[in-house]
Amino acid sequence: MVGAGQAGIQLALGLQHHGYQVSLVTDRSPDEIRSGNVMASQCLFAPALEVEDNSDLPTWEDEAPAITDLSLTLEGEEGTSWRTAFDSPARSVDLRLKYATWLELFASRGGDLRLESMSLAATEELASSHDLVIVATGKGEVGSAFPVDRSRSPFAAPQRVLAMALVTGVVPDPAGHALRLAINPDVGEFITYPMLTADGVAQVMMFEGRPGTAMGRALDAIGGPEDHLAVTQELLAAHFPAEAARFAGARLVDATAVAHGQVTPAVRQPVGYLPSGRAVLGLGTAVVATDPIASQPSNNASLAADFYLDAILRRGARPFDDAWKKKTFEAFWRGWSKWSVLWTNSMLDGITETQRRLLRTAADIPGVAQAVAGSLEDPRTSYRWWFDEASAAELVAQGAAEARGEFDARDFRAALGQYATGVTVITTKDDAGTYHGLTANSFTSVSIDPPLVLWCPSKRATSLPAFESATHFAINVLADSQYHLSRQFSVSGSEEKFKGVDVVEGVGGAPVLRGAVASFQCRLVARHDGGDHLIYVGEVEQYDRTGGEPLLFHNGRFHATRPRPEG
Repeated sequence: MVGAGQAGIQLALGLQHHGYQVSLVTDRSPDEIRSGNVMASQCLFAPALEVEDNSDLPTWEDEAPAITDLSLTLEGEEGTSWRTAFDSPARSVDLRLKYATWLELFASRGGDLRLESMSLAATEELASSHDLVIVATGKGEVGSAFPVDRSRSPFAAPQRVLAMALVTGVVPDPAGHALRLAINPDVGEFITYPMLTADGVAQVMMFEGRPGTAMGRALDAIGGPEDHLAVTQELLAAHFPAEAARFAGARLVDATAVAHGQVTPAVRQPVGYLPSGRAVLGLGTAVVATDPIASQPSNNASLAADFYLDAILRRGARPFDDAWKKKTFEAFWRGWSKWSVLWTNSMLDGITETQRRLLRTAADIPGVAQAVAGSLEDPRTSYRWWFDEASAAELVAQGAAEARGEFDARDFRAALGQYATGVTVITTKDDAGTYHGLTANSFTSVSIDPPLVLWCPSKRATSLPAFESATHFAINVLADSQYHLSRQFSVSGSEEKFKGVDVVEGVGGAPVLRGAVASFQCRLVARHDGGDHLIYVGEVEQYDRTGGEPLLFHNGRFHATRPRPEG
């Protein structure tokens, strides 16, 4: 493992936990990291926190403040300000504290921790002596082994000038801990939230200035730490007045608590080739480098490490060849990273008029505000309503209808989520021969004689017309190892749902996913109205049961099965 950031150390520790011998190369010791300058901002949301919490790693869950809310301000003539709760709290830990502690844990468990330059020569040596080399850093000459994928990288230069500081002396947020995002379309963004450091809780001041604007130029010209604080306080007063008063008495934690720079967002080819011709696999920022504007880099890295770990553990006898490397990355790209990049890049491009209307509407319709907060937690959920005017209008109409309902829609969903279910992918084929599919947990049995089952598609599902016109559908009950397919098929309107998926065509042409613990090929026999959903009843004409560990879903999270002992 070359590179000791979020993805690299997390994956190294995960492999070590499962009995792999791992060499981890970094150019700084734990002590050097701990005493160095602040590295980057990091706010982890529920999906990434779930990975950390289930990975046998120190997470500081009890010490770090629970960031429960998103507070958003849109500056300008038609500005707005609103606040909503995340579905699950976020958490932020100073990377210096996290990385130093994780590296020490890796070494204490017998890991081969190598303090040396992350050079091509060092990587060549590793490639000659290890079964698999994973590069988890985009910095230095080793990062040059991965060429930019121009089809996925719209930017050729940095889109923001970045400046971060950790401060104390901030007026507490009276409503509790929040990620506060202020957007000034003319100059950039300001983001703040509490972060646990080795010396206690500090407040992050993160500025994202548009290059060439007054704010961008001011950030680019920052001198030392005290100049950093003075300049950024002036920028708050000039461009984000709603936040300025809270930071009037701010003090730097110390002289190491500042950082500034620029990032060129890029997606690179997942397989890099060393001068010898040996292939290495890219991970984290080596292949997906995003601007921190939407707080996605560390979330993306954590989820990538978890996905790679799962792919390695489940590869069986398959070699770590180029095909496996590419398939591993592409599956993660389709299931998560693509949407994280799309969401982040949309913020960098500058919010559109449709997006401005959504943000203003969110002040009056809680469901819209919750959707925006949910898109930070899981960027897949922003597609398509953040990008398409008609889908945005549907989201607003849905939110308005829910606001008129008898119950609070979010709380009602949370209550329904207490019923644990399996996870299915429902598939069909339309008249043109195109496959369609979506993730659902509304599947249930109805009758043994005749053999009937049902599931409930949303009336807003983009694939609904295909299911409405089809005579047959297939219900694929996912195995625990197929959790990435749950993510891949959950993105509304995605044209890549079946890319890389192994299927066989079943009754009526509906595709059946290989590897599912069970599948039911059904003929549609009844259709009923069910509020904002439909109820499809199917007669099973063929089924298959391979068994294995199913994927479970409860309270918004995936779970693994564990037999309960009797008595």
